[in-house]
Amino acid sequence: MGKNLAHDQSLEFSRTSINLLFFLLLSNLILINNKSVAMSQQTTGRRIDEFKVGVVLDLKSSITKVWLTSMNMALSDFYSSTTTSYKRRLVLHVADSNADILDASFAAINLIQNDEVLAIIGPKTSAQAIYMLHLGKKTQIPIISFTATSPSISPAHNPYFIRATYQDSFQVDAVAALVKTFKWREVVPIYEDTEYGNGIIPSVLPESANDDRILQELYKLMTMQTRVFILHMTPPLAIRLFEKAKTIGMMSKGYTWIVTDGLGIYLSSLNSSVLDTMQGVIGIKPYVPKSSKLSSFRSRWKKTFQRDNPDIQKSLDTYGMLAYDTIWLLANAIEKLESRDSRSFKENAEANSSHVTRLGISQIGPKLLQELSNIKFEGVTGDFRLVDRQLQVHTFRILNVFGTGVRDIGTGVSLKGTMENEYMIPNHDNLRQIIWPGNTTDVPKGWIVPTNQKKMRIGVPVRSSFTEFVKVTRNTGFDSTDVTGYCIDVFVAAIGLLPYAVPYEFHPFQNANQTAAGTYNDLIYQVYLQKFDAVAGDVTITANRSQYVDFTVPYEEGGASMIVLTRKDLNKEALIFFLPLEWRLWLTTVAFIVYIGSVIWILEHRGNREFRGGPHPTYQMGTMLSFSFSMLVFAHKEKVLSSPGRFVMVLWYLSVFILTTSYTASYSAMLLANRFQPTFTDVNLLIKNRYNVGYRNGSFIEGMLKQIGFDESNLKGYTTPEDFDKAFSKQRQDGGIVAAFDELPYIELLLAQYCDKYTKVGDIYRTGGFGFVFPKGSPLGLDISRAILSVREDKEKMKRIQLAWFGSKQSCSDPHDPSGSSYSLTLYSFRYLFIFVGVLSFIPLLAELQMFLYKNLIILTSPNTSICRKIGKLVEKFNEEDEKLLRYYEYHAGIGSQTDANEDTERSNLHGVISQG
Repeated sequence: MGKNLAHDQSLEFSRTSINLLFFLLLSNLILINNKSVAMSQQTTGRRIDEFKVGVVLDLKSSITKVWLTSMNMALSDFYSSTTTSYKRRLVLHVADSNADILDASFAAINLIQNDEVLAIIGPKTSAQAIYMLHLGKKTQIPIISFTATSPSISPAHNPYFIRATYQDSFQVDAVAALVKTFKWREVVPIYEDTEYGNGIIPSVLPESANDDRILQELYKLMTMQTRVFILHMTPPLAIRLFEKAKTIGMMSKGYTWIVTDGLGIYLSSLNSSVLDTMQGVIGIKPYVPKSSKLSSFRSRWKKTFQRDNPDIQKSLDTYGMLAYDTIWLLANAIEKLESRDSRSFKENAEANSSHVTRLGISQIGPKLLQELSNIKFEGVTGDFRLVDRQLQVHTFRILNVFGTGVRDIGTGVSLKGTMENEYMIPNHDNLRQIIWPGNTTDVPKGWIVPTNQKKMRIGVPVRSSFTEFVKVTRNTGFDSTDVTGYCIDVFVAAIGLLPYAVPYEFHPFQNANQTAAGTYNDLIYQVYLQKFDAVAGDVTITANRSQYVDFTVPYEEGGASMIVLTRKDLNKEALIFFLPLEWRLWLTTVAFIVYIGSVIWILEHRGNREFRGGPHPTYQMGTMLSFSFSMLVFAHKEKVLSSPGRFVMVLWYLSVFILTTSYTASYSAMLLANRFQPTFTDVNLLIKNRYNVGYRNGSFIEGMLKQIGFDESNLKGYTTPEDFDKAFSKQRQDGGIVAAFDELPYIELLLAQYCDKYTKVGDIYRTGGFGFVFPKGSPLGLDISRAILSVREDKEKMKRIQLAWFGSKQSCSDPHDPSGSSYSLTLYSFRYLFIFVGVLSFIPLLAELQMFLYKNLIILTSPNTSICRKIGKLVEKFNEEDEKLLRYYEYHAGIGSQTDANEDTERSNLHGVISQG
């Protein structure tokens, strides 16, 4: 026992010694600190005030330790880097929110009442911030949050709230840029039903949703066509959702998942087991530009955090960087305050029994708020600048979960919704390949036809006429219905080009007696009522119909026009022979007739007796003109003897042949076109005289005619082509019509059947054409539109479809104007012919004149003769006969006497004369 007592006494002595030693060390530290403060005050010559700032965070969360480490480092860095003396020192008073809205509010109240803090940093969530903002407004204490991102709490409505982080709505532009880049037409937003989620998109999952509720929502999403999901929720709920999504196969090929920064900023810090459930996910997070300041801070932060929290494995996140910059923001702001009142608070004049109202009002709060709004500096997150008391975002980073890590795809979706450096444009050289869910590099289409979906119900019109477009045949033997026609073939061809299978079946819009169940408007309305999934047929695209449904691009051009009877117009045929050639061509032809005649006369008249005419010049002119015009019908009696003259004759014969054959062809076409003329061409005349006009029953033409101005009593419907024809033969009092209006495709069929009886006249009223009908916002309609364009570009396929239903029948030509100007030949069409003939015929003329002038050079060089006299002598000389040429041409033409005894002598003499000349 003695030993035990001695041992206890020894142990007690040791404890006493340790306590004494600790007390001495603590006393020395306090003395040293007081001495340091005193020396600092003596050096600066002024007192350093403490500026108390409250911090309300969830202290039990490991992520809070990340942020507190950043904040403490910011305090140390700010005051150690300040070269000039500072007036105040920011002191943090940390309180625990216990991750509860009420506890966060009570913590803020205690900080204000007991510690007299002049600003509060926090809280963590937007829901907690809502209640604290009321305290800030009541006490004029700025509430600064670097984590509350919900747009539902806006600085515009909370004058003492400062958002030192990025607002969630800024991400909408980034997401929109992604969706636009990959051409996804629909997305499904998923988010948690908290203040964080509600601020950006509508609610789906409550924060406390259990696994069954998550599975229920995911199975609901699987039944939808859209396969692009935007996830906006905090990590705990998002991680659970991805676990269930992978379990039921929603992380496979064809799906697309985009997460906002609520989860995106933590992707790099998630462990491999969590990332394994998120393969292919695209994440968005604010882009923090690289800098030496950020690099140095990361390195120092890692060492500091590992030293203070050796058992916690956490990395620095974006909010940790913002926490660092928030402290710098506050520290800079309090240094810019001019002065501080002796009392930080004044009592609230409205104080009563309420604990909150007795908190008082901060006297320095408005000044601090103003300074905070004006601060600009270069922080670790880049350019730190508040606009309307909230931080402005510049760009986002795009991340891709793959393997055991996260890949950086691009560093820049701007707020304008454009991708910087075209990072997200497919196939771009600078784009890192995205690995989508299902471990594929193929860009998801964004939607599919769910495998559990029934066949699409395609409504088709039922009609007894114009079955070339849609034909419904009842097969009683097999109790089935066959749907065929031009429109159906185009629909089948288009849907066959889709890169995925779409099960469908045609359903005729008919009654029990197999007749049409309503008009085309009624049929289209069934899509709006969701009784049909689409409509395939000869449905015209109109503005009114497009208010209820969506149309594909037209597969058949649209338009409506008027059809009238034709009548023979004999009066216009009397003078129609003038019209095949336009007046310029007529004048040019006449001018060339005179010109060619003149050229041949010049070449022939000196050596050809048949071109001499009488002695008077008028006889010469008459010979020339008669020869010129008679050449048109090849009836000239004069024989051309000279080689140049014959060359010009050949040129002119060629020209006359081309002109006459062209004239004949044009004249024949004009006679055919003007054989029948329309009985009416003016729609206004029909309206004014209240004539009856027809329209096809069930079409939109009836409404169009009423809009034009026709009275309803003058509108008569027809169903078949036979009804159409009979309506024109009836008297007006019996319901007869003088004109009919219909769409161009139907007019083509009518005119093909009654080509010589009716004609299309008047203006064409443009319409949208024929299109297929789909529900509003249907992505299938857009894919079918692209397929229709491909079908129409395939000329061979379209030709086969058209020949199969319309054959090779050609409709009547459009009526032409009475002048026949559309068939008239123009001078422009024959310009090269006249140039060719004119130039070639001028060459022998020029040669002849040159030779004549050379032979009469003595006249030209006569020194004592005037110019007029010279010209007169040349004309007289030119008009004289050339006996030598006459005898030469006559001999070679066989005109001389073949029995002349001196024939050989004359021939030799003539050759001698010619050679001398």
